[in-house]
Amino acid sequence: MNANLLNYYEAIERASHDMLEAARTGNWDEVVKLEGACAVLISQLKHAASQQPLEAEEAQLKTRIMQRILVNDAEIRSLAEPWLDDLDEMVGGQPTVH
Repeated sequence: MNANLLNYYEAIERASHDMLEAARTGNWDEVVKLEGACAVLISQLKHAASQQPLEAEEAQLKTRIMQRILVNDAEIRSLAEPWLDDLDEMVGGQPTVH
């Protein structure tokens, strides 16, 4: 089993969960910090994945992990929209119409 590669997916999932928790409390500085950590993990994952493909069972686990990450990401984006609109207005932009 390719546990090392799956560890990257699990670490990204944990970071996305932590980002969601920070977003829920309005701690956007923490969200940005964790987003940077995710970017590093994703870069490392891309390199590792090119070296060692997953077996079928591992690919199924990866798919479940990715689905959870996408759910977290969707909620983070939903929570961020009002904050981003406020930020846009503060820097002189036009309010976004939804």
